[in-house]
Amino acid sequence: MIRACAAALAALALTGSAAAAGTGPQPPLPPQVRGDPPAGAPPGPAAGLRSPQRCTPPPADDDTSSGGSGGSGTGAARLQLTEVHRLATGRGQLIAVIDTGVYPHRSLGDRLRGGGDYLTGADGREDCDGHGTAVAGLLAAAAEPGPDGRVDPPISIAPGAQLLAIRQSSPSFTVPGPDGDRPAGDTDTLAEAIVLAVREGAGIVNISEAVCLAPDRAAVAGASLHAALRYAAEARVVVVAAAGNVGTGSCGKPGSHQVSLPGWYDDELITVGAVGPDDTPAPFTVPGPWVDVAAPGTGLRSLAVGGGTTTTGVEGTSFAVPWVAGLAALVRERFPELTAQQVTDRILATARRPAGGQDDALGYGVIDPIAALTAVPAVLVPRPEVETRIADLPGIVRPPAASDPIWPGDLAVAGTLLAASVAAAVLLRRGPRRVRRSRVR
Repeated sequence: MIRACAAALAALALTGSAAAAGTGPQPPLPPQVRGDPPAGAPPGPAAGLRSPQRCTPPPADDDTSSGGSGGSGTGAARLQLTEVHRLATGRGQLIAVIDTGVYPHRSLGDRLRGGGDYLTGADGREDCDGHGTAVAGLLAAAAEPGPDGRVDPPISIAPGAQLLAIRQSSPSFTVPGPDGDRPAGDTDTLAEAIVLAVREGAGIVNISEAVCLAPDRAAVAGASLHAALRYAAEARVVVVAAAGNVGTGSCGKPGSHQVSLPGWYDDELITVGAVGPDDTPAPFTVPGPWVDVAAPGTGLRSLAVGGGTTTTGVEGTSFAVPWVAGLAALVRERFPELTAQQVTDRILATARRPAGGQDDALGYGVIDPIAALTAVPAVLVPRPEVETRIADLPGIVRPPAASDPIWPGDLAVAGTLLAASVAAAVLLRRGPRRVRRSRVR
């Protein structure tokens, strides 16, 4: 699995695996934003950086004729991307990919540009791990002709979007820490990268990383991150981040009394959980009241460093995030008049409700790109009292009625990282959490 084994406090993890809800008290709300956001200046080389002797990203698959993203039952097929691309492709939208860097793959072409590198001081278009390249592929890879000359099914959700590569973390590089060397990348450099992305003109920011900490430690370690997220929200930028995976980024099993960063700062971003092929929570996805929606996180194919595609390790909440970030780009293309908050609300309002109602792992449910691009009116509010009407468009085949959006029974985002002890407590908690998102963005 493509992932980083990051240190508990300083290093963020690339979330390439978490569990069903447990039991325990509700986690506390995060503290108020304290201080100004970081400068977001162009990054230089990290102090004390130790480079690997050689990079070993997952290799390209020898045979891409089966089992890929375009196959039946995979994430791309379940999201109906061929039909989606008749409505929007993300053209005119710039998505920042804050990750391990992005290899300049031919499927990204001249739509990829460098934004910066917090490890080596380069421009972000290098990837020693393959994680950022795979994320970028799910976001914006263009479909290419296969060996027989036919164009392969799409593997990305927004093939018309522009990408801004920012290398902020890597398990292959280490930097000095208080207890010895640790993987490169932490909450402070993530905060810097978010501000940099906003200043470089990104309208959407993809963060396929998460770290889990006790709330008191998270309040300290995440202070600059919180300020950066608020800066992005006030700049009307949609930020999308991973919920996290159990066993990665210090994330323990439910009941570990932890919160997930950046997701804990729910008002400022969309936090994404992962589902398997049956749209139930993947066994690794970290639940919490900050989870807004879910997307496919298993059985995926994406771009490989050096060329070609790979299925190796393309699993986790990391790879659920680009489906949602890409959908934000599609919505912004199709509805340019919407604010960032209205884009977020539209994605949440059109998600397919979990079979058992809202829960910790899925939030409002699994995203439905066609519904998000066709529901009327343009401005939607994610609440159960309003029914979503889907516009009928020629040639667009909707899934069976059972998979159409169903409104959740409350205003919630999700339950809790540890799960509420009783359902009533969950409902009382969820409503106010979502109502607090009232800023115009």
